[in-house]
Amino acid sequence: MTGELISAKSGVLTASGSAPGLPSLIVRAGGNAERRYLEFFAAQIRNRNTREAYLRAVLDFLGWVETDAGITDLLDIEPLHVAAWIELKTRTYEPQSVKQKLSALRHLFDWLVTGHVLSTNPASFVRGPKFSYTQGKTPILTPTEARQLLRSIPTETLVGLRDRALIGLMVYTFARISAALTMNVKDVYRKQETLWVRLHEKGGKRHEMPCQHNLKEWLQEYIEAAGIAENPNGPLFRSVDRKTKQLGANRLDRQRAWAMVKRRALQAGLETAGICNHTFRGTGITAYLENPEAKLEHAQQMAAHSDPKTTRLYDRRSDQVSMDEVERIGI
Repeated sequence: MTGELISAKSGVLTASGSAPGLPSLIVRAGGNAERRYLEFFAAQIRNRNTREAYLRAVLDFLGWVETDAGITDLLDIEPLHVAAWIELKTRTYEPQSVKQKLSALRHLFDWLVTGHVLSTNPASFVRGPKFSYTQGKTPILTPTEARQLLRSIPTETLVGLRDRALIGLMVYTFARISAALTMNVKDVYRKQETLWVRLHEKGGKRHEMPCQHNLKEWLQEYIEAAGIAENPNGPLFRSVDRKTKQLGANRLDRQRAWAMVKRRALQAGLETAGICNHTFRGTGITAYLENPEAKLEHAQQMAAHSDPKTTRLYDRRSDQVSMDEVERIGI
């Protein structure tokens, strides 16, 4: 396979000929192994985030099995090696993250088996850690904390307007950070005499939501101040140019968005630990469900969840109930 292949950092395809940068186990296995390895990431995984996560897991495992387990031939990898690596990962990662890593190995080795690179899949019969959650673990904000954060963002600058619009979008539409950052200017549009947003969610879902009145105002102010209305195909949320300290033409990425969120939370004086991009999805869903007239099925629809069980993971109303109840312990 010539042309462009895979960069471990970005998930974009780059390499040629002998494919420098590939794991040495894959290179030593021969040309067909290289081709199948690269085709797996290029052709089998369409979601960029999944591709990056799978690539990190595969590179980690292949590096470990060679340096720590002493394996020099891809054919010598056995279920015992996979099981030992999974056990090692359970010491530092949450169960769901470990299961994702195991899934990456299973899918890659399956692809190598169907391509006649391997005869069996060494990850097929390795069991991942069990876990069962009735509630998500991502920290969320109370409505008071969310208002405190949003109101603390200075809006005298274009960057401040951008940050308020982005955080507001995630709170009021329950949008994932990836869906928010992939938006173009044209994904904010007028419909039925109000402002709507179009989100491109996981699995290729196109999800449309009307804007709450605060979000409507914040998006309009940001777009007008940024002067991007005439560039409908350009990115909506843009990174800051390091030289000019102004918004540039490049799309804001998740890591910079996360750094922004942590910085804004610190400036707002919030003490909730672990605030991240995903915090605002749970914050919005919980705030909505606290309304007596709210319905779970409507929250599921707004969050673009296919299963109501997923929506319930974001419902943290029980946290407040628990706090109220423990105060009744009269000691």
